[in-house]
Parts: sequence; C-alpha cells; structure tokens
Amino acid sequence: MVQPQKTPSQHNSTLYISPLITNRHKDVFITPTNAKPVNSLFDSPNSNHSLFFHFDRSNNQSTHTVDLGGNTSNQPYEPLTQVEKLRLWRHDALMQHQYKTAEFIGDKVLSLTDDPRDAFWLAQVYFNNGNYLRAKKLLTRKLLYEKAVSCRYLAAYSLIKLEQWDEALDLIGETNPFVRDDNYQVKSDDGGIKLEASMCYLRGIVYANRNNFERAKECYKEACLVDVKCYEAFNELISNDLMNPGEQWQFINTLNFRDADNNDELIKLLYTSKLSKYLNGAKFEEADSILRDEFELGDNCDLLLNRANYLYVQCNFDECLEVCEKIIAIDEYNFDVIPDYLSCLHELGAKNKLFLKSHQMAETHPSHPMTWLAIGIYYVSIGRTIEARKFFSKATILSPNFGQAWIGFAHTFASEGEHEQAISAYAFAARLFPGTHLPNLFLAMQHLQMNNLGLAEEYLLAAYQICNTDPLLLNELGVLNFRKADLVKAELFLQEALVAAKNLNSDSRTWISIHSNLGHVNRRGHQYFKALDCFNQVLRISNKNDSNLLSSIALIHLQLGEYSTAIDTLHNALAIAPHDHVASDILTRALAANQEASGEFFQCANKQIGRLLLNGGLRQPLPPPPPPAQPLAPQNTALDQDPSEVAHRLQTGEDSSDEGEEVMEIE
Repeated sequence: MVQPQKTPSQHNSTLYISPLITNRHKDVFITPTNAKPVNSLFDSPNSNHSLFFHFDRSNNQSTHTVDLGGNTSNQPYEPLTQVEKLRLWRHDALMQHQYKTAEFIGDKVLSLTDDPRDAFWLAQVYFNNGNYLRAKKLLTRKLLYEKAVSCRYLAAYSLIKLEQWDEALDLIGETNPFVRDDNYQVKSDDGGIKLEASMCYLRGIVYANRNNFERAKECYKEACLVDVKCYEAFNELISNDLMNPGEQWQFINTLNFRDADNNDELIKLLYTSKLSKYLNGAKFEEADSILRDEFELGDNCDLLLNRANYLYVQCNFDECLEVCEKIIAIDEYNFDVIPDYLSCLHELGAKNKLFLKSHQMAETHPSHPMTWLAIGIYYVSIGRTIEARKFFSKATILSPNFGQAWIGFAHTFASEGEHEQAISAYAFAARLFPGTHLPNLFLAMQHLQMNNLGLAEEYLLAAYQICNTDPLLLNELGVLNFRKADLVKAELFLQEALVAAKNLNSDSRTWISIHSNLGHVNRRGHQYFKALDCFNQVLRISNKNDSNLLSSIALIHLQLGEYSTAIDTLHNALAIAPHDHVASDILTRALAANQEASGEFFQCANKQIGRLLLNGGLRQPLPPPPPPAQPLAPQNTALDQDPSEVAHRLQTGEDSSDEGEEVMEIE
C-alpha cells in the first residue's frame, strides 16, 4: 500500500494534490514572457487525447519534461505507476461528468492508498453529484482525512449545502486558525487559490446565513487579503453591498495583487471596474477604457455589465437598456444583468418587453427567484399591486436573502400607503445590505409621509453617511428641511443635488423632482420669479403637463396678484385632473380674490370719476359703470328731484345743452 503523503499546507490550493500536475517545480505556474505552451491542458476538439491532459510517454524514458509555462527541463521523470494511472482515469471521468466511472475508480484508488488526497477527490465526485451528506461522511470518517486542510474545506462546504451552519462552523472554526502576522504575505507555491482563503470565504457564508453580516464582511475581507484570487469573497462584498462606497475604494488599495503574478494589473482593473459607481466615476472610466483598448475586452459581458451599472446610477436608462440588451444577445441566461434590465424596462414603461422577459424566464427557470422578481416588476408596471406582492413574496421564500425582492415587496406596501408593513420590509432589506444607503432612504421617505420628521431625519442622515453623492438622497434631505421650514438648508441640499445630478439624464424623474422641489423652496421664500423659472423649466423638459405643477405655478401668480393668469392656469390643471382638490381650492381663492380686487378697483375708479365730475375735469362721455355701482348725478342735478321727471326732461331735450360742461349717458 502506498503510504499517505504529508498534508499540504493551507497556503496551497487543490492543484497541489491534483493528479494532473506531475514533476512540479517551484516556478511551474510563472508564465515566461512571450512563451508559448508546448503542451496545453486543453487539446483541440478533434484531438484523440483525453479532454484535460496528455502525457507523451513512450516506452523509453524521456530525457526532459515540459511544464505548464512551456519551459523544458532536462530532469528525467519516472514512468506512471498503476495508482497514478488510475488517478488520471478518475480525474478525467470527473472532468467529463462521468460520475459513475469516477466513483467506481476513485473508490478503488482510495482503498489502495488510504490517502487523504484520494479521499478528497472521491468526495468531489459525491459533491458534484449532489450527495453532500455522503461526501461529508467520507471526509470525516477518519482523523487522518479530517486533519487534511483540503478535506476539512470540502466537508465544511458539504455541511453548508446541507444548511447545517453550526456543524460547518465547528469544522472550520469561528476564526481563522492559520492567521499570523506574515500570513497575508505568503505566496502560493502552485498558483491556485489558497485553501486558507477559501475557508475564510466559507466562514463568511455561514455568518451571512446566520444574519451576522458584520462578521461575514470581516471574513470575506480576510479571504481577499489572504489571496486576492478568491473572487467569490470579493463578489460577496461588492454585490451584497456589505461595504459602503468609500470603504470599497479604500479596501481595493489594501489587496495584494502580486498574488496574481503577471496578471496583477489586469485583475486590479477588473476589480476596480466592479466597485460602487457613486464615487470616483473618472477612475471607473479610466479602468474601463484600459480594459477595452489595451486588453481588448470591450465585448466581455462582465465589462458591459459594469458599464450598465454606471449608466443606471446616472439615470441614463435609455443607454443602460441598450447595453443590457447587448449582454442578453451575447448571453441570454446571464442572471447578473437581469435586475438592471428589468429596472430600465420599468422606468421606461416598456410593459410588453417586461411581459415577454418574465414569460421566457418562467418557462426556462421556473424555480429561480429572479424569475419571480421579473414577474413582480411586470405586475407593478401595469398597476396590479396585489399580484406583484405575491410574486415578490415568492422570490423571498426561494431566496430569503434576495435584497431586490425584499425592496420590491416593500414598494408594493408603500404604493398603497401601508407604511408599517413597508417599513418592516425596508428594515429587513437594510440588514441585508448594510453598505448601501437605499433601504435607509426608503425608510426615511415612509416616515416623511407619516410626518415623523425626527425618525425621517435619522434615517436620512444614516444614508448620507454611507453615500453623500446620490441626488435622490440629497433631494429628500431638501424636502425634509422644507417640511421643517428651514428654507436655507433646504435650498442648500437641493443645490447640492443639482450638482450631483449634473450627469443625469434631464428627462429622469430624479432631475425633474429636484427642480420642482427647488421651485417650491423659492416660492416659500418669496423668490417668485426664480420659482417660476424652475417650474417652467420642468414643464419644458418633461414635455407633459402636470396638475400639481400647474397648481404651484397658479399659486405663484395668485401671490403676485396676477389673478387672470392664475385662473387660466388652474383651469388647465383641472382639465388634466378634474378631481384635483388642491387646484379646486386655489381656483376658488383666485376667483374670490379676483372679484374682490375688481370691486375695489371699480370703487376706487368711481370715486376718482366723481371727483373729476365735481371739478369739471371730464370732457368725454364715460362708459357705463358695472351694475353694483350707483350712477353718478351731474353737478346741476338736484338730488331731491323726482327721477321720472328728470328722465322726461332729458328725453325731450329740455335740460340738454350741447354747450354744457358735463355729458352723461343714460342707463
């Protein structure tokens, strides 16, 4: 029986125990400059060799070997033993997903060697076949196996698949047992992902599923620090917003990209392009440009997705939709692009495309939570909130930590004014995404609607500490201070929102809302002409009349004393929304003010005319006064005369004189 070899170090990867790697040298994974591999791990499709490896071994022993970097060595090698040939057979079957073959051969190899490495690869067969419990039992069957780092890693992963969180944590430890002061500087000998980093990643998964997101974040960060090639941990940090935008950009500078050898620049650019787009837009543009031009990755779906995220943050939904559709044309089943794609369709009102996409996903992936998110968004877009809520709920059941579904679920309550339920759902989303400001922002908006200004301010300030560059957040801070009658702060935040929104599409609802709110602040501050400029700019950009906006414009004209203009504007507002109570109330006030002003005007005019008549100042006939006013008597008319007699004399011309100074028309 072959004696078991020494357990590999936690600084190595599973490549170290792979039967594909033979005659290893220390620099076997360092690619020389302009070197072309002689023997590739991947042969051409019409090759007669095995899928993943080929040994050019003749009966006569070769005098040189070829490593994976294309370097030749004059060191002779020994021919393959019986066990080594069985291991290669097992491994090739595993790579070709012929699990029965891999299990059959792997079981015999393990019986021959009793080596932890062979136990690991047989457990891999079980794991890939979905037999997680069987894999765990095998890897913990003997203390020799359990002591091997690779076996302990795979056993813990099997327990995670079985959702046995406590048992998995007991196996890998609550903290990193291998950590030392110089631990992060140790380089992997085989060029793979250090098992230590992978175990830190598993530890993060356990803590995340136990809703301890702060510990999960620390474990994911440690995994990246141990080995920058552990992308799984990095993706969890970024995609789940476990760090705020500032922390993300600081963290990227602490990573040791030298672990990626001569790919360090490429990996750093790829990681940088995935960071939050709320900060350092110029750095993202630079990284994206280098990746497209120098590395020729312009059509890579991952880079296109980063570009789509950047456009979505800028509310440039038209261009974002184009990029998303380009990704879907390349990779129809790329689920990473689905949230941005669905959001753009909803923002642009593309109901038919939403229906088509959700229908296709329901046919191809009926059990995927993203499918039910798509269906829920479609029902939101057609105004069927109750049905949308059911599908969002189903998505959260399939994936309890699906943050987008929780936010959509909360939106359905918020749209119907059910604030308590909405607040509960938003609060859970805030726990899932501690590094993003959006859940706190939505919570503040709910408290604003409930007039809980104190709680609204707390949530808005919490969101502001996470991200102070979001125009929507700055807009809500302006609204809060407007409600608190602090017009100076309100205008300050809204002006800051306009600066942050300089790259936004002017047709976006955020841009329109900021200008509209700034108009209200100017109106309340008696800066009427600045307010009218803001409102009219919104009307020009939005290309549609809004009854609330027209009512605000009418109110300004009313305050300026321009009653006729105010009345005309309010009639236009009521033509759009006949049951608008605000417009109706302002119109009533405008009509009353106009009538009162007209009465005062004519009273003043009549008094002035009377003084002119008494002083003989009029030389031309006057138009008849309105009915409420009394006719003026000429100076030579006695107030005690009978009106009928006066009228008879006037009709017969007895009291008429062409040379008289006063001429009066008879009513």
